[in-house]
Amino acid sequence: MSLSDIVSSNLDAELVMPVAALATAIREQHGTETLAILVYGSCLRGTPPTDSLIDYYVLTATTLAITGNPLSRLLCRLVPPNVYFAEHTIEGTTYRAKYAALTLDSFKHKVALTTANPYFWARFAQPVAMAYCRDETVRQQVIAALETAVRTMFAKIAPLSDGDADATAIWERGLSATYASELRSEGSGRSRQIVQANEAYYRAVTRAIRAGGANSDATGHDWARAQRNGKLLSVARLLKAAFTFRGGADYLAWKISRHSGQPVELTDWQRRHPILASLTLLPKLLKSGAVK
Repeated sequence: MSLSDIVSSNLDAELVMPVAALATAIREQHGTETLAILVYGSCLRGTPPTDSLIDYYVLTATTLAITGNPLSRLLCRLVPPNVYFAEHTIEGTTYRAKYAALTLDSFKHKVALTTANPYFWARFAQPVAMAYCRDETVRQQVIAALETAVRTMFAKIAPLSDGDADATAIWERGLSATYASELRSEGSGRSRQIVQANEAYYRAVTRAIRAGGANSDATGHDWARAQRNGKLLSVARLLKAAFTFRGGADYLAWKISRHSGQPVELTDWQRRHPILASLTLLPKLLKSGAVK
């Protein structure tokens, strides 16, 4: 099976009703210039949508479809994506989502081999489903971008494997390296859990890439620099999200506690002033090891 076929097959994965319904509600918020909505993350690995925020990516034709605020549009172009919160009640149960938005053109650029920071290509080298697509032309562009993400990540992480031929070892080490380029709360075993949850997928994409001739252009990838710069970008995205992500401070505290086992209590002041709160919380979280 070709890499394109593997990506396409994952896009067609059946979504549980709340995940599909919330995607429809998000699409209605952003109008006809919404080109595609992708689903990724824990909900595709079996986590019930009531136990976590559902993760979506909204790809649009222009930044105007994302927000009417000129400053927010500028920030989306400079430090994509913009992050938002959504919720939808179905038969008395409220489901919540964290969704990121950027243009399709920006998305294609960010997963390319020329992009040093792994924020995008690391996410989208993982299994991705499609909740909405405007037409077949857009679908083919998304497939091509996701295929590029997989090839980009494999090219950049293969040198980390120390000659390991096993696909799972390569992807586990690669995910660990990409986590180190963000302010994340996952423990050391998180990359293994993700790979094991989709082991057949990672073995299949590895076979497909090797069969086509693996790209070796990234053998000199500077991971130390990518990790330093990535943490700075994470801070920038965190500050930017404070403008758009209602409830973001509580979500951040919940996620850190969930993954690290270290409780994080927020004050009312911190909830009212999320930007200042993020600046005061970050040193404490780094010192405690809740994020790295």
